[in-house]
Order: sequence, then structure tokens, then C-alpha cells
Amino acid sequence: MHVLFVCSGNVCRSPIAERLTHAYALARDLPHLTAESAGVRALVGFPIEPVAARVVEGLGASADGFRARRLRPEMIKRADLVLAMTEQIRDRSMELLLGTSHCTFTLREARRIAAETGARTVAELAVARRDYGTVDEPNISDPVGLAESAFTEVGDRIAAELIPLLDALDLDSGTTWSPEPEPESDPRPEPEPGYEPPPPPVVHLPLSPRPLIAARAASSILDYPVSW
Repeated sequence: MHVLFVCSGNVCRSPIAERLTHAYALARDLPHLTAESAGVRALVGFPIEPVAARVVEGLGASADGFRARRLRPEMIKRADLVLAMTEQIRDRSMELLLGTSHCTFTLREARRIAAETGARTVAELAVARRDYGTVDEPNISDPVGLAESAFTEVGDRIAAELIPLLDALDLDSGTTWSPEPEPESDPRPEPEPGYEPPPPPVVHLPLSPRPLIAARAASSILDYPVSW
């Protein structure tokens, strides 16, 4: 089973959950249990927040080598289970890749449904949610900017929700995941000595610049990156 954890900046809550899952899989010799994390407003490339790193170490896991990543549709597509830290982040994840509501929950939502209905697979969680209804207090708040005690409390809360959920689920179900491959180098050959590229084509602009300006404006709107 491959689990994707999602929070906002991907420097605190979801990294804690990811690294706890890695430690859980290692301690119980579960090679089929894998995890990664991302943020809907990620601080891309940043390491885990230093206080959060100490919380991870205190919970028996490792924070080494972590770098924050922005949530992308392909991450959701390859996950068997998506666990968000809040309802709002859960809903944003589902909007990013339609048709994934069956595998997307908040962490607290998934744990409570599994504990109270006996669901052991992601499919059973999805079916049980239809009858279970709304979960009280489904969110785990972001401690960034608060005292160190708030980070410790959040780490303990994540562990208290995550470990029982992993214990309850059939972790051999789902897909086998491998890390994203490195981008391949450009396969085009180097130009031969003396090669000169052909001249660029001549473009005749319309007499009025308005159509061209309108086209450029439409293109810039369509190509503008989505941010939360």
C-alpha cells in the first residue's frame, strides 16, 4: 500500500506522518508499505521544520534528507490512500484530480471509520463512510509559528491517529510503488561542426495589434500556474 500525506506547507504535519510510516514499515518488515508527502502550498525544496524534525526523532523516526514538494495530480494518482490533515486540504486534493474521493480522507476521519466499522481496505473505508457520516473534529491544525509544545502535541496526535489506522488496515493491498525516476537527458544529438540553423520564419503582423494582444492575453491566462 502506498500512502500520500498532504498538509499545507509540507514542512511539518505531513512529513511527520510520512516519516512515522517509514519507521512503522521498517520496524514491522513491511516492504509493501510506502509513503510520501506533499503540500497544497508547499515551501518547495525546504527541509522539514527544525522543531518538527525533533518531534520526528523523538517519536523514533528519521527526518534526514527531507525536502518539501508541491502536491501534483500524479502523486494522487499513484497513491492507494490519500490522508490529508484537514477537511479543506482533503477537498483541495480531490479537486486536483477528479474521481479520487473514494481514496481520500482526513487522517482522523480514516482512523475513526476503521476503528468503529472494522474496515480493513481503502474500498471498505469508502463504503463505510457513506453510512458513517461526518466525523467530529476531523482536523489536525498547523503548529507552525507556535511554541515547541504545540509541535509536540501535533506529533503525538498524528502518531495516535496513524499507528492504530495502520494496525487496522490490510497493508498488503494496493499497488507497489517506486520513487519517481530522474528526468532523462535530452536525447537529441549534438550538431555537427559548421552546422548553421535555418533562419526563423518571417511573421507578418496584422495591421491592427488588437488581435495579437488579445491572443497573448488569453494565452497568459490559460498558462498561468494554479496556486492555492
